[in-house]
Amino acid sequence: MIVSINQLAYIPWLGFYHRIAISDLHIVLDHVQFEKNSVANRNKIRTPQGSCWLTVPLKTKGRFGDLAINDVETANDQPWQKKHWQNLKTHYAKAPFFAEHAPFFEAIYAKPWNKLSDLTREINDYLLHALGIRTPLRYSSQMNPCGKKDELVLNLCKDAGATTYVSGPFGRDYLNASAFAKEGIAIFFHDYKHPQYTQVFPNFEPFMSVLDLLFNHGPESLRLLSANQETPAT
Repeated sequence: MIVSINQLAYIPWLGFYHRIAISDLHIVLDHVQFEKNSVANRNKIRTPQGSCWLTVPLKTKGRFGDLAINDVETANDQPWQKKHWQNLKTHYAKAPFFAEHAPFFEAIYAKPWNKLSDLTREINDYLLHALGIRTPLRYSSQMNPCGKKDELVLNLCKDAGATTYVSGPFGRDYLNASAFAKEGIAIFFHDYKHPQYTQVFPNFEPFMSVLDLLFNHGPESLRLLSANQETPAT
């Protein structure tokens, strides 16, 4: 059982989805503390000038240190939905596959959202389907996990019956490899090699939201984001 874990994220980048694609089960880490300036509520899209951030404003004032990601509320006194949809239309109108996915995103940005977790979950479910990734998801907030940092990761892996854990590259700095080995869980470090592909605007910019790839390459997106990548042994 190959298991990966990632924090909840808003319109994430390619590596996020490749990690899910090579897993038998993916756990969305949504019960931990929200971190300011994380990608939980923001990501980048391509523009003629290079890139720009799309950020979902949140109600966090005075709540840092006691604010689980799945409890974070959106700040709807700001017209962020209109701004995000307008940015997508403006910058991707000429992308070959934008029209195919536009109705979903137009509807998403027309709906009221009170919680960031509900917004990201609905978008993520759609993107997984659009990419052709069938890996099942579990949410840490529904698993009653215990521990912090690497202990938390190990306990989630044990709960899920993992034999291999797919870690991000920074896991080398904090994971206790011997503790995982003691539980019979191998660690595979996911060193994602970002592919280059055709974008709407010249001069390729990496590390955009996966929307950039999907709008430009449609059904070829999963093949492109998976090409020449290492995968864990089965």
